Amino acid sequence: MGKKKCPECEQCLPAWLAAFGDLMSLLLCFFVLLLSMSSMDAKKVSEAIGSLSGAMSVLEGGTKTEISKQRIQESTPIESQDETSELVNRVQQAVGDANEMMEKGHGPAVTLEEAQEGFVIELPAALLFKSGSATIENQDALLFLKRVALIIEELPKTMQVSVQGHTDNSNPGAKSPFKDNWELSSARAISVLQELILDGVDPARMSAAGFAQYHPVATNATESGREKNRRVELHFFGAENTEKEQAKQSILDKVEAP
Repeated sequence: MGKKKCPECEQCLPAWLAAFGDLMSLLLCFFVLLLSMSSMDAKKVSEAIGSLSGAMSVLEGGTKTEISKQRIQESTPIESQDETSELVNRVQQAVGDANEMMEKGHGPAVTLEEAQEGFVIELPAALLFKSGSATIENQDALLFLKRVALIIEELPKTMQVSVQGHTDNSNPGAKSPFKDNWELSSARAISVLQELILDGVDPARMSAAGFAQYHPVATNATESGREKNRRVELHFFGAENTEKEQAKQSILDKVEAP
């Protein structure tokens, strides 16, 4: 048998190769156009390399620069705000845990509310004191105050804490050592303040006040309303904002010149 003859090779390139070449040329032009239209901030790149070199000490040679002071000032409030928000979330978690421990979800509950310059923790008096008393006897409440004290220490030093006592419109009672609600509300606020100080809070950041029955949050006509009015509030606020407001409302500014 004779050997089969090999097929003759094509003289020209395959048709698909021409189409493939055109496609590659178009892709190359596309990426060249993208690069020509893009812009790179050389200053930002230099600052990033300098920061990485200074922080990790792994790059050698080249220009080492630092981030400008203006950008540091712009970023600081954001970081501070994030840190404070994280602490507020921890307070919220502590409030939730306290409500689970104390009364097992029944009766009055500890609440956390946002305020204009900070936040407020509201402690129902029934969870802290017996009727007509200003002595904290609930061990779960004492543990909660210890936890709050630890969080206060992590707050910015400019953050102040005002402890405010409130009562309903009923008198303390004949068996109470306090003759009226002014004494009772003030004594309860001071008891909470002293407990926080014992737990390590700086006394210079603390203050206490009693408001008796004159700042109710509910009606005193019902027992549930009176229970809501008997409370101790922890107000967290920035000292700098308070000083500015006091400066604006200074009595010296209101005195007319002769």
